[in-house]
Amino acid sequence: MTTVTDFRAFDLDEALMKVIQEKEFKVPTDIQIQTIPAALDARDIMGSSPTGTGKTLAFLIPAIQHLLDFPRRKPGPPRILILAPTRELAMQIADQAKQMTKYTDLSVATITGGVAYMNHVEVFSKNQDIVIATTGRLLQYIKEENFDCRAVEMLILDEADRMLDMGFAQDVETISAETRWRKQTLLFSATLEGHDVYDFAKRILNDPIEINADPSRRERKKIQQFYYRADNIEHKTALLINLLQQEACQKVVVFVRKRERVHELVTALHQAGIRSSYLEGEMVQVKRNEAIKRLQNGTVSVLVATDVAARGIDIDDISHVINFDLPRTADVYLHRIGRTARAGKKGTAIALVEAHDYDLLKKIERYVHEPIKMRVIEALKPKSKTPAESKKKKLSQKAKIKKQDKKEEKKKIKERHRDTKNIGKRRKPTKQESIQPI
Repeated sequence: MTTVTDFRAFDLDEALMKVIQEKEFKVPTDIQIQTIPAALDARDIMGSSPTGTGKTLAFLIPAIQHLLDFPRRKPGPPRILILAPTRELAMQIADQAKQMTKYTDLSVATITGGVAYMNHVEVFSKNQDIVIATTGRLLQYIKEENFDCRAVEMLILDEADRMLDMGFAQDVETISAETRWRKQTLLFSATLEGHDVYDFAKRILNDPIEINADPSRRERKKIQQFYYRADNIEHKTALLINLLQQEACQKVVVFVRKRERVHELVTALHQAGIRSSYLEGEMVQVKRNEAIKRLQNGTVSVLVATDVAARGIDIDDISHVINFDLPRTADVYLHRIGRTARAGKKGTAIALVEAHDYDLLKKIERYVHEPIKMRVIEALKPKSKTPAESKKKKLSQKAKIKKQDKKEEKKKIKERHRDTKNIGKRRKPTKQESIQPI
């Protein structure tokens, strides 16, 4: 594959290049290098890429370029339909789409839950080129015949794996059937592992190109990765508070595994005088929006969240991502830390590791192809030894015992030469023994 070092290599419209230059996007990311040319060739795509690697632009740029290359002669229904699993993600995609179409006459609209019907009337009455929607609300309007799918030329599914997790597979397949006149489908997922996404993709894609784009070493180097060892949950909480009180931690996302841990941490941080908001599953839309807004506008400096609640959240200028609990899989770790060091900026990812997390930490290191360095806060040094040290100690003890056993085996018992020299030889009878009685 030819090395692409500049967006000009894609031969994009001047209106797009103007925005790209204004935003100072210099070298395309791996997902953009692989996706944009294939999408411009009108190929169906099944792609995976971690959060924070430029995935949204990877599908927005070819979609906008398509509309500019083939302008419509008269106003009509949307030509590009983008589906997202959550309202927040849909709004983020719409915001980027509006920025990228700044110097064009293209229009961008959203259809999401949590918004009154009247606010969507303009989508139905006016000319729209790009619509970003959540599946539930869009399907409702399709069934009511308030949304015309016949003009859709490109269907884009973002975070398809999450749509499946949230039970939207049937809704997406229905929308796919309603847009059956389309020319192209792009499906993006955080990971393509497992049969669910593959089976789902086969039903709605036509001879797709599969793209697995890991962040390049150049992109990963923007994120400094460290870990601190913790003896137990209390020690880990003390480490977190100490880190959050440091001046460098300006805007932080703290990840935990379970909802119960979210409330425990928020209470502990509040007692320590640290302002924080939180996201958890099944949170009502208004509260979710408020929690994100508080971090965005600086009312709080910390957002505590589970993976399910925070998936797809894109917040500018995150300085640190702290893994209070390590995720169960290494690919989720990569998606988590991708929330910092976005748009060419640098960031820091920190993991708090208990003894039972050590094997998982090693798996993560193998997955990201680089060692994660250990750091120590002098006032909060761990008292326990690392599992590796304990294992090494046990092995050395076993080795000593084995060595001692071998020494004992090798000890020679003093034996007279005459007792050993004829061992194994057949004894010859003496003369007296050889005389037989008559």
